[in-house]
Amino acid sequence: MNWLIHDYRESDLAAVVHLIDTTAELGQESVFSLAECIGALTSRQPAVVAVHQGIPIGAALACVAGERAWVMRIAISSVWRGRGLASALLVELERRLVAARVGRIAYVLPEEDLLGEGLLNAGYTRQPAVAYFEKVEPLHGPAASLLEDLGGRFLPSDLWAKVAGMEAEKDLIERRVVLPLAEPERAARHGVRPPRAVALFGPPGTGKTTFARGIASKLGWPFVELLPSRLADEGNLAAALRSAFARIAELERVLVFIDEVEEIAPVRTEPAQPGGMHGVTNELLKLIPGFRERDERLLVCATNSIRSLDPAFLRPGRFDYLIPIGTPDTAARAAIWSRYTDGRADVDVTVLVAASELFTPADIEHAARIAAQSAFERDLETIGIGAGDQRALGASTEDYLAAVAQCRPTVTPEMIDQFGADITAHARF
Repeated sequence: MNWLIHDYRESDLAAVVHLIDTTAELGQESVFSLAECIGALTSRQPAVVAVHQGIPIGAALACVAGERAWVMRIAISSVWRGRGLASALLVELERRLVAARVGRIAYVLPEEDLLGEGLLNAGYTRQPAVAYFEKVEPLHGPAASLLEDLGGRFLPSDLWAKVAGMEAEKDLIERRVVLPLAEPERAARHGVRPPRAVALFGPPGTGKTTFARGIASKLGWPFVELLPSRLADEGNLAAALRSAFARIAELERVLVFIDEVEEIAPVRTEPAQPGGMHGVTNELLKLIPGFRERDERLLVCATNSIRSLDPAFLRPGRFDYLIPIGTPDTAARAAIWSRYTDGRADVDVTVLVAASELFTPADIEHAARIAAQSAFERDLETIGIGAGDQRALGASTEDYLAAVAQCRPTVTPEMIDQFGADITAHARF
């Protein structure tokens, strides 16, 4: 990504007006006039601006009327077309509209336009008779308040596409989990029952939470995370679980995520210990069958240690799949490094891949952040040295290698051995 997107500011007016005016003849037309767009901007209607090196290169603006919002214009500098900027602007604009409790988002094109295909891909539905595209944002009114009380929310629609590397795991989850839920009628014709509960297991930092969020994003379902520590704060953990699942049952569709589920479903000991987790595990075992009875809902549990979970918790009647999420292999690390290095030709990704064996996606992200910070601080040091300094911006291969050397991998060889044994003993997909 070579741009930053921020909320529209008054100082952006001239640049945004110029973008709207100069791109109208490039297939970026709108049924809204330039004057109407200026009026929306000056009246502080929702708008976002993309900048590259401080220069505005794109903008998206809307006007809100009740529970409906109209996307008035997406304007992009000609040299930045075809790079995904339109989708990025639309996602950011939608995020602000949803936060404003907008129920329907509409886009009217003056005629068939290249943008129409992008709108269809973004979840909009074309209405008959005109090139009128509309997107319904669910959960408003009481349902929205319930989701807010649960700490849930709708995630950006592009999270699944942003999952870098880990292609084998991504492909497996898409085929087994996402597609049957997204295409239930087609799945039913083949006798496929969409999953209702899956468990992701593997070493810490391998991306289990990222996959759970990506599934919710891909499906367009609200994401509710139940934190064992927060539930425990309510005093009676079993009762808190029961209450949370009762409220979740009122939602039409939802992905419920429980991370570190071993905290509330550990192996039960006999006899039960006073004040132990025996009753909590029993409660969760009772709740899962009821959760599974409803369509358009999915429970995703994640654990770093599947062997520490109670065997009854993992039975096929409760969890459809037990999917291993391991450390990225060579190809996956290359994809992840390419994402963080922005595909720059002057960075030797092959060297970084070799230096980061056993690194998790979280480890690579941390190392990339350290390298970027080093480059940023070095750039600040050059300010005032002179205009003749033409040092390239961005971290170098050496910066990344130095950052890798500073990082201690989350996963040890012993963990990898244990993970392999867990796959043999528990994986089911």
